[in-house]
Amino acid sequence: MRRLLFACLLIGSAHAFAFDRLQVEGYLLPNGLQLLLKPGTERGHVAIRLVVGVGLDDFSCEDKELPHLLEHLLFSGIDGGGEGELEEQMQALGGEWNAYTSNADTTFVIEAPARNQRKVLDLLLAILTRTQLSDAAINAAKQVVEREDGGHYSHLQRLLDRQDLGHNASHQLAVELGLKCAERAEVNPLTRAQLEKVRQDWYAPNNMTLIIVGDLDKLLPAYLERTYGQLDPVDPSEHRPLPQVQGTAATHRDLIRGWVGNGAKLHLLFPEPVLDEQHDATYDLLKDYLDWALYRQLRLQHGLSYGPWSEREVLGGVGFMSLNADLERDNLAQAEQVLASLKARLLEEGLDPATFARLKQAAIDRQAWAVQGNSALADYYWGAAGDFSDGHFSDPAKRIKTVSLEQTNQAMRQLLNQPGYWRIEKPLLGYDALSWIAAGLLGLIALVAVGVRRYRKAIA
Repeated sequence: MRRLLFACLLIGSAHAFAFDRLQVEGYLLPNGLQLLLKPGTERGHVAIRLVVGVGLDDFSCEDKELPHLLEHLLFSGIDGGGEGELEEQMQALGGEWNAYTSNADTTFVIEAPARNQRKVLDLLLAILTRTQLSDAAINAAKQVVEREDGGHYSHLQRLLDRQDLGHNASHQLAVELGLKCAERAEVNPLTRAQLEKVRQDWYAPNNMTLIIVGDLDKLLPAYLERTYGQLDPVDPSEHRPLPQVQGTAATHRDLIRGWVGNGAKLHLLFPEPVLDEQHDATYDLLKDYLDWALYRQLRLQHGLSYGPWSEREVLGGVGFMSLNADLERDNLAQAEQVLASLKARLLEEGLDPATFARLKQAAIDRQAWAVQGNSALADYYWGAAGDFSDGHFSDPAKRIKTVSLEQTNQAMRQLLNQPGYWRIEKPLLGYDALSWIAAGLLGLIALVAVGVRRYRKAIA
């Protein structure tokens, strides 16, 4: 009955509700596979996202590359054919695909012509179920993953990482606080047995979400139940708890990035206190406000940075807000003073009501055009899967509207009342310092030469 009703919706009223991006046909197959199906506005095309609920955070520091390596292996070929033959099959169907492994999940991303959507889904199912993890394929995939991660992990790179010299500012802070691994995970020690276990434990229908957006085949629901619905579920695996702050970090550190240059980056990072209500919506609005405040102070009023920015990111199990700026290294001290003054003024005066209202309305208006096209819709559903319930995604515009100035001021004060962590990234030497060193060396060479000449004359 569900399939019949959905087919009727596709035929009779797809155009009427296709523009409501928050309304989606979503249901579970008997084997636990979550389906999200949405007729899109672009004809002749479908965007497919298969999200597998396993990511880097589900493994220890030594084994973190396991899901990434398995993702690559699933493109190594099926039924005795190689990677090239598999790619040729997708090309023959007019589609293209890729995959991504994040901290939280592994996602297969496919763009395909609507006329071949079921054939493309057949090919996706084949790589999930018929790929053989041979030693040759594993070794080839290890080389690819190693290159993606920056090449061979040398002893020098390992030493730099141990000294916090190989990470960007936020990653370096996360390492200090025990939220991230200090060293890069290696793929060479990983075994076929480990990969098979990841595949068995995590690549199961009750740990997957299949998202399809676009010009949907009217028989697609029946097809999915007949094919993907036959995958065998497994007992759910437990996700590893995300790391919390386990240590202390220096409030101010200079991080050497390169040998010579006049540029520098200034970062001021704050852990985000957890809010009882509208955590993300409130901090997103606060981020918009801080973006504008940094722009006004560092660019318009002081001319120190062309594009200062604020950023939200999750490190381990902790959210952080950062204030950032690209600068000339000679302007670092002044920029630090400007940021400190901005922080003090915000704590004393709070957010400007008119500015907050303008930025809040802009954030609400932005939702009208923020997601356009089948591919963008599929990506949106992928990122917002936790907000889906009873056939609808929660409305981000409504969430933004409920955030008050008082609530955002309270969040701002909780955030900025902390001392924060200053991190400065800059090369070892500026060009002026290098010039003085070069001049000093030339002077020293000249003195030595004069001394040698005098010595030779004295003994002549």
